[in-house]
Amino acid sequence: MKDKAKEMKDEVKRMKDDLQRKSDQKEKDDQNASDEIQSLRTRIQQLELSDLTRQQDTIKKKNKKNEKIEENMKHFIHKTDNFENCSRRDNLRIIGLTEDHDKRKSLDIILQEIIQENCPDILEQEGKVEIERIHRSPPVFNPQLTTPRNVIAKFKNYQTKEKILQAGKKKPFRYHRNTVKITPDLAASTLKEEKVWNMIFQKAREQGLQPRINYPSKLTIFLQGKVLSFNTIEEFQAFIQKRPDLNRKLDVQAQNSKENHQKYQRYQATSNPKSYQKQPPPFTDQETEAQRN
Repeated sequence: MKDKAKEMKDEVKRMKDDLQRKSDQKEKDDQNASDEIQSLRTRIQQLELSDLTRQQDTIKKKNKKNEKIEENMKHFIHKTDNFENCSRRDNLRIIGLTEDHDKRKSLDIILQEIIQENCPDILEQEGKVEIERIHRSPPVFNPQLTTPRNVIAKFKNYQTKEKILQAGKKKPFRYHRNTVKITPDLAASTLKEEKVWNMIFQKAREQGLQPRINYPSKLTIFLQGKVLSFNTIEEFQAFIQKRPDLNRKLDVQAQNSKENHQKYQRYQATSNPKSYQKQPPPFTDQETEAQRN
């Protein structure tokens, strides 16, 4: 009996030792698995951070590249506008000349008569003014338009064109008792930009900001004892966006869009009164300006 009891006791001890050994091994395996999982998590976080850093670097490079492309585009657009304006340097634009006169005389003769009536001294000095070409713009007549098409005249002599332009600035020109306006023939984008600058200048003057047009800056204003200069319309708009007190008074873009919408509504009402309905203009500001020219 004693031997059997001893064997049972030894067997129980062996079983306990075996269970303890298995329990220790399981704890060790669990710890190893936990360490491995933590290591994997750390590696994943490092990879994600590295990938995020690479993505951020890629985005920064792309943004920098896009900024460079945008800068180049603005430069090329500016150069294109300059080239276009240079090609028009010998041109004058005549606004408000009724088209009934075209049926009786050529535009060349009409322009000579306008010069004779409003600045005869130019003819006395130079004789007949030489014109390379003259035409209506746009060339195709649209009967729905209520205003006469502009007349574009290209002079052979730049100085003669400048003399006529300066005379037109001193006093309004008249032809057969009607007022006609003489202006430079500028690119549509330049005309639009000048219009916006004029609106900014007028609104700034109304607010007592003492605006001035200075070279090379486009505009300077006097605000709270400081002189501020702006070279572009975008620069001026960015400035007033940060000043709610000025943004409401000098938001030229909103005012310009409103005026274009009103012009379009008047055109629709005049051209087709029966079918006229209020709707947003189908053209952007630039497209509308281009069609007008």
